[in-house]
Formats: sequence, C-alpha cells, structure tokens
Amino acid sequence: MSRSADTILRPSAEVAAALAEGTPVVALESTIISHGLPQPRNLEVAGELEEIVREAGAVPATIAVLDGVARIGLDEEGLRRVAAEPGLRKLGQRDLPLAAALGASGATTVSATSFLAARAGIRVFATGGLGGVHRGWTEDQDESADLDALSRTRITVVCAGVKSILDVPATLQRLETRGVTVAGYRTDFFPGFYLHTSGEPVDWRIESPAEAAAVMRAQDALGGTETALIVANPVPVEQQLDPALHDRVLAEALQAASAAGVSGQAITPFLLDYLVKGTEGASLEANLAAVRGNTRLAARIAAAWSTAR
Repeated sequence: MSRSADTILRPSAEVAAALAEGTPVVALESTIISHGLPQPRNLEVAGELEEIVREAGAVPATIAVLDGVARIGLDEEGLRRVAAEPGLRKLGQRDLPLAAALGASGATTVSATSFLAARAGIRVFATGGLGGVHRGWTEDQDESADLDALSRTRITVVCAGVKSILDVPATLQRLETRGVTVAGYRTDFFPGFYLHTSGEPVDWRIESPAEAAAVMRAQDALGGTETALIVANPVPVEQQLDPALHDRVLAEALQAASAAGVSGQAITPFLLDYLVKGTEGASLEANLAAVRGNTRLAARIAAAWSTAR
C-alpha cells in the first residue's frame, strides 16, 4: 500500500502551529544526539540546544525518523529514543525512502535534515559542521552527500564550516561549482570547525541576522536553482581547540587510519573519535561551543526572516 506525505512526514503540533502562524522555526539535526555524544550527555545537549532556540523566541524542530515517520519536532519521548535506542541508523537523504517503506528508525544527517526541513516549510537549520570533500579525493572520490543536497535545497544552514578532517579548499571549490551561496558571519575566512579559522578566505561576509534574511529574500526574488545559503559562523577564539594540538592529533589520526586501512564511510567517525581521545575531550567541547553558537545565531536569523516576511 502506498503512503502519502501526510503519513511519512509529520510535524509536531507545536511546529505545525508555528509554521502556520509565521513564528520563526529552527531545524536541528539528530545525529549529534545519537552518534556524536556519549550518554547521558547527548540527551542533555539535545534539550540545551532546543532551549537556546526558545530563548531567542523561535520554535525548535529537532528532526529524526521514528518507525518510518519523519518527525519534524520531537517530544521528550522522541528525544529519549534518539539518545538511547541501540542500533539507531544514521540516515542521509538517500536513505529516507527505505526508512519510510520499511518502518525503520534513524537519526538524520545534514543532507536528510536539510531535505526534510525544507519539505516541511522550515527555512533555517543549525548544525555543527558540514560534510565535504575528503582528503585523497583524487584516489577514492569520497565526498559527502551534504554538498549535493545543499546544491538543490533552499535552506539556510548555520554552521562552523566543514569538519576539519576534510579537504577544506576542495570543499569550497565544490560548493562554488554547485552554486551554493557561502557567507562568513563577521569573518573574512571560512571557519575550521574546531578552529576559529581554516585559513581559507570567503568572498562575502555578513554582519547581522537581518543581512542573512535579506540574502534569503534575494534568493527567492531571483529564482533559479533552489540552492542553499551557508552562513559560516566561527567558534570564538577563546573556545576553539588549541590549533597546535589539533594539527598534531589530526596528523596522528590520519596516519592511524591509513595503517588500519580505514576508508569510505568509516573514515569520518574513526577520525573524529581519534580526535576526541587524542585531545582528551577538548575537541568535543570545541564542537559543542560551535553548535551552541550556531544554534543561537540560527534562531536570530529565523526571527529576522519571519519579521521580514
């Protein structure tokens, strides 16, 4: 039996009311809860991020797929399931039809969260760092599905750049090729995820949530391909991972991955886990500092967008 969008895409009552009334809404991904943090801190952070959104006058919409239904906004039970359910899948956009048809549950990545948020009518999404082009791309052509999704999804993503384990210059080139708009938020350099800067310049910078909302309006007025706007918001210098420690541990992680023959989808979790252990948790704290700042800024942009509309 076929299923309609009404049965596999379900906004919570709060999110549905906010969208109908024009109240600002911010989408939040769920992989940071299920795969990015240890228990029970993951559930605590999930609640903290939602509270940051609420404090800014917006409605949080944490997104996940539960029993084949894309839930746009989770209640306490849903958050607990994402935080604690063993074997929860990590779902990219390509996995959504399978999860829906087979009644599976999973946390959504950037590509899946962007797609589902846009389908539900949400325009602003906060995350930590994007996926991108992996180091050694000329050999294995490993590239995150995030880039392709953002090249055909009209959503504003507030992030701290792309994960520093990736090839940042190649990722920026790919975003340019695919027509994805990138602006630094009060910076002339693309952020480095754990680090305040990657050292790579950006062509445009914006200074306020109102300017971000103005760019969003210009996207709509111009029409054309439905691409994303990336607002690259750096982690504050005082909260970044020590750059020397970052570079040393990352070099060790890359060497360890090569020696162990780790590649493909396994490389990102391997390197991130190595960084957490090699920095004694400092990389995780820098990640959380970035996510908190991105969530706060996303809520302010959503409010400016809602007001402008």
